[in-house]
Amino acid sequence: MKQLLLDIALTSSPTLTNFLPGRNAELLHMLECIIAGKERERFVYLWGGLGCGKSHLLRAVTETCIQNHLKAVYFACDSSCEFIVDSDIDCIVVDDVDRLNTSVSAQIRLFNLYNQIYSEGDAFLLVSGPVAPAQLRMRQDLVTRLGWGLVYQVHELTDEEKMQAMKSYAANCGFNLPQEVCDYLLRHGRRDLPSLMTTLDALDHYSLANQRPITIPLLRELLQQATP
Repeated sequence: MKQLLLDIALTSSPTLTNFLPGRNAELLHMLECIIAGKERERFVYLWGGLGCGKSHLLRAVTETCIQNHLKAVYFACDSSCEFIVDSDIDCIVVDDVDRLNTSVSAQIRLFNLYNQIYSEGDAFLLVSGPVAPAQLRMRQDLVTRLGWGLVYQVHELTDEEKMQAMKSYAANCGFNLPQEVCDYLLRHGRRDLPSLMTTLDALDHYSLANQRPITIPLLRELLQQATP
């Protein structure tokens, strides 16, 4: 069952369509406008806690650009990131910029990329981190660059919004999700939306395979089998 959870997680693909905005509706609209060429903002920084949806948005923006025949590149930050891009690149996505805090050379490379885009190109640069730029423990010149454009906090969904999202997702998949199962999922285990949806997929598969209705005992059984 652990493998089932992993397999389902690997097949889920972040898109702007399946991002549930909650309090992030303005941010989502702004990103869609930038991709569509209706907004000329070139630098955007997103910040928020674990599970708020930052990486979902960054991967979704990258994929949407590619589908729209734009050249886009996605960097998952680590100390080895070179940040080398083609001169005709349209979109550059830099996820988890705080992971560069142990590498001065990587921070300098990203600093140089900002300067290159500002002075030579018109690419869109989208960066994420766990806190607002001024709170990052990084080179001050890079911190200044990170705050050049728009800065948005990505707000995590409330518990009520997560419950609504889970019930809507279950209904679209063709099964009923009892309220007590929603409550149990939010009290036990990971609370970020991708993990919740992955568990729902696994629960649906497990229910069908065992020909049993979705209940808390069935969910407990699934979670116990998924625990290493």
